[in-house]
Amino acid sequence: MGLCNGKPSAPETESEPAAVPSKKKQENEKERKEEGEEKEEKGRKKDGELVEEKGGRKPWGSPFLPFYSPSPAHSLFPKKSPSNGGSATPTPNRVFKLPFPPPSPAKHIRALLARRQGLVKCNEAGIPQDEASGLDKNFGFLKGFAEKYELGEEVGRGHFGYTCCGRSKKGELKGQRVAVKVIPKAKMTTSISIEDVRREVKILKALSGHENLVQFYDAYEDIENVYIIMELCEGGELLDKILSRGGKYSEEDAKAVMVQILNVISFCHLQGVVHRDLKPENFLFTTKDENSQLKAIDFGLSDFVKPDERLNDIVGSAYYVAPEVLHRSYNTEADVWSIGVIAYILLCGSRPFWARTESGIFRAVLKADPSFSEPPWPSLSPEAKDFVKRLLSKDPRRRMTAAQALGHPWLRSFNSVKVPLDILIFRLMKAYTCSSSLRKAALRALSKSLTMDEIFYLKRQFILLEPNKNGYITLENIKMAFLKHATDAMKEPRVQDIIASLNALQYRRMDFDEFCAAAISVHQLEALGRWEQHARSAYDLFEKDGNRAIVIEELASELGLSPTVPVHAVLHDWIRHTDGKLSFLGFVRLLHGPSSRIFVKVH
Repeated sequence: MGLCNGKPSAPETESEPAAVPSKKKQENEKERKEEGEEKEEKGRKKDGELVEEKGGRKPWGSPFLPFYSPSPAHSLFPKKSPSNGGSATPTPNRVFKLPFPPPSPAKHIRALLARRQGLVKCNEAGIPQDEASGLDKNFGFLKGFAEKYELGEEVGRGHFGYTCCGRSKKGELKGQRVAVKVIPKAKMTTSISIEDVRREVKILKALSGHENLVQFYDAYEDIENVYIIMELCEGGELLDKILSRGGKYSEEDAKAVMVQILNVISFCHLQGVVHRDLKPENFLFTTKDENSQLKAIDFGLSDFVKPDERLNDIVGSAYYVAPEVLHRSYNTEADVWSIGVIAYILLCGSRPFWARTESGIFRAVLKADPSFSEPPWPSLSPEAKDFVKRLLSKDPRRRMTAAQALGHPWLRSFNSVKVPLDILIFRLMKAYTCSSSLRKAALRALSKSLTMDEIFYLKRQFILLEPNKNGYITLENIKMAFLKHATDAMKEPRVQDIIASLNALQYRRMDFDEFCAAAISVHQLEALGRWEQHARSAYDLFEKDGNRAIVIEELASELGLSPTVPVHAVLHDWIRHTDGKLSFLGFVRLLHGPSSRIFVKVH
């Protein structure tokens, strides 16, 4: 379970002695560390399966992977605040300019999670005392669970409930073993926790049918509990498999895992669902066979999201949470970051971000860069390193999507991987149709500078839209392609939203060249080492066919600048003084389109 599903975090220790510790203190510290490791070992079953200790494991106690090598992020953060009696002498390698470290990013998060889980007393949270007792806990699910199913042994436990093996006594599943997630209604102490359960069932129903997603059968309820009936996966967690292999996978074996994870998550994103708690514990193998299929589970923290919508509630698991989640503004890209963390672990056996405290973990996620210089990274392929780096880009706009990751050179040739339809292209096409003619000309020039390797993904997307025999796509092609790839439960609301956002295409058509200009991501190209070459080549093409004289006021209008922006000061270097045409700097800024972040930075 994630941050929202674990026990409340223990008070973090923000301070340790700043001076060099005595030998006795070092020995005590070592003993505490060894005791923590012994406790963690006791949390493992004899067959190698990792289970949660009573009371829940602290994510910062010690790395859950025994083969972990310390993160280089440790040296980035101070060990002692001068306010606690320590020396004010700067710590070596200290990055904080002030004498005090910044406020812990974990503290307000804990408060939010406590309220979400109902761990704060009603009067402390500012909620009327009778609200919890007056909550409607009737979900409208089926009745008579005990008549149709019998519960077996418990196989897992989280904060809100537990999962058991079960067997169907009648109906289509008669005699079949199933997994039953039991959620006690007594633990649903807030309207948010009730809505989480309702939404989890709704999402499982909506996504049902994908081969790498746990099969949902039905949901029952009685006075005491909610019962979610699902497919039983008996092969164990992905985490167990990593541990049984000594901590890491070979590149080929890691590819097999990543393809399955990316397939199901790209499917979820296309349907408008963000998982928000991706980690090795939430992927199960169906059987104990070596080549068993992998299934995504636990959609308790998942949510529906529109392409242009930003979510702001902080959920997930500390080691896997994306930077933008901590900034409280994110979309489906947050899942891709979590997949990047899983890929890093699979390939090298250690976490990319680690610290002793939860606050330290969050700071590492926000500030530190993962190491690619320590073994085994030097011995891995350049494509594998590039794959992980592009998943772990801190700027979500530069991060690959799950569909793009399946088209990455590292995975492209693995068992004839198919690139699925990507929700990103609809978002980019919408922005393109709303752009000025000058920006469209700039994007067309940029698309002509792409290499064949970079065009591969765009070709796959264009083919999935099924152009007519003349090589054109229309709004109808987009609608039909979306209907083809959407689940029955998602077709009506999802397709209507997408088509409505692309109404500008209603009376026109696109060939492949214009599609490339419309579906190209400038931010993702910027993340590549060849960006400067791309931009220069594109600007040369733009100079020949597209660049024209433009006054500052017109450019400000093109870019959607606010009337309050001092345009002459901001855009002074964007136009050449010799002929009034766009300079190279102006061309690059135009490619990005309207963005208040750009103007603030330039100003």
